Order: sequence, then C-alpha cells, then structure tokens
Amino acid sequence: MDTAEVILSVLVVVIIIVSLLSNVLVLICFLYNPEIRTQVPGLFNLNLTFCNLLLTVANMPLTLVGLLSRAQPGGDSFCQIAGFLETFLSTNSMLSMAALSIDRWIAVVFPLRYHSKMRHKDAALVLGYTWAHSMSFSTVAACLSWVGYHRLYASCTLSNPRDSSRTQFVVFTVFFHSFTFLLSFIVLCFTYLKVLKVARFHCKRIDVITMQTLVLLVDIHPSVRQRCLEEQKRRRQRATRKISTFIGTFMLCFAPYVITR
Repeated sequence: MDTAEVILSVLVVVIIIVSLLSNVLVLICFLYNPEIRTQVPGLFNLNLTFCNLLLTVANMPLTLVGLLSRAQPGGDSFCQIAGFLETFLSTNSMLSMAALSIDRWIAVVFPLRYHSKMRHKDAALVLGYTWAHSMSFSTVAACLSWVGYHRLYASCTLSNPRDSSRTQFVVFTVFFHSFTFLLSFIVLCFTYLKVLKVARFHCKRIDVITMQTLVLLVDIHPSVRQRCLEEQKRRRQRATRKISTFIGTFMLCFAPYVITR
C-alpha cells in the first residue's frame, strides 16, 4: 500500500468510529428521553440514525476491506446485496433530512397549526414515501445489474460495467440523483429560507423593543448598552449560522457521493 492508501484507510476507520459513537449516542438519547419519543421529529431522527448506523456497519467496513485488499469483498451476489443496501440507505438518509426540514418549516411558519398538520400518522406517511422512493430506485438498479464492485470507489455501489446499456444507466443515474439529492437540496433551501425569514422578523421585533427600552433607560451604563447591542447582532447571526450549518452538512455528506457516481 502506498502512503495515500494508508491515509485513506485510516480516514475510513476514523469515520467509522465517529459515526458509530455519534449515532449510538442519538439512539441512547431517544431511548432515555420520553419527551423526544413523543415528538414527531423524533421519528425522522430515528429513521436517519438507523440508516446511518446500517451504512456504517454494513457498507463502510466493506470499503475498508476493498482498500486494504484491492479486491472485491465476497462474491458477486454478496456485493450486489451490499450495493443495494448502500443505494437504499443513502437515498433514505437524504430524504429523511428533507423530511426534517419540512417538519421544522411547519413548526416555525405555522406554529398554531403544527399539531394538526404534522401528527405521528402524517410523519409515518412521509417515512413511508421515503422508504418507497428509496426501495424503487434501489430495486431497479439491482434488477438491471447496475450495482456491483467498483475499483475506483473500492466498494459495492452503483456501477455499470457493460457498454451496451451505458445510455440507459446514464438516464437512470440522472433521474435518480435529480429526484433524490437535488430534490432534497431544493426542499432544504426552500424550507430553511422560510424559517430564516421568520427568525429575522422576530429578531427585528425584539430589536425594536430593546432599543425602545434603552432609550427610556437614560441612566443605563454605557457598557450595558453596548452588551445589549452586541447581543442583537449575535441574535441576528445565530439563525443564519445554524441554517447554513445544516444545509452545509447535507452538502458535505452527500455531494461527494453524488458527484462521483
């Protein structure tokens, strides 16, 4: 193994460890916090966590074996099953993050109607769609033998070794990533921009009240006035930073997968 392969293998091991610890921690919080279990977003978080855990346990070790051995881990049938799971779980994770953003949009933009618009049965219907969507694309790819071991990725994933069906495979991948990654990204941007708009509106209202209070308090110390103004600035930046972090995390996690495929 050369230096690049060693570094890449160590990186995969680190990612496996971090993914296991973080997702197990989420499961522990879900199991030991009754309030989280009763909330609708808990279902989306639970589905996302299980998808991430299964990817970590079922797919990433095979990628590590492929890097170390420079060969396909297991037989063709085993690799097709692994590729099917990789496609299904990756798709489900993207759609779960989109479902979480829709839930937050309804909660912030329509707070008085949230409990009537997003009930547990509504969340179950959304999760049912994510499973059906993920299963349909994964099944089509598996039935057409478009999942298998790819040396460039050192893993069992979407691939088409046959030249005869290359056009069909290109059409499939374009539709697959357009209706999965691109659709999820558009949903995230739309919903969180609406959330940001509401957050900025409330920040402006708070700022007006704060400024009126500062004007009335003539004897207030300048340092206290300065701290209030600084808190206004931090409040305006906080919502933007949180939303940018969530969308940026989605892009960081899934864009490399989509671009390489």
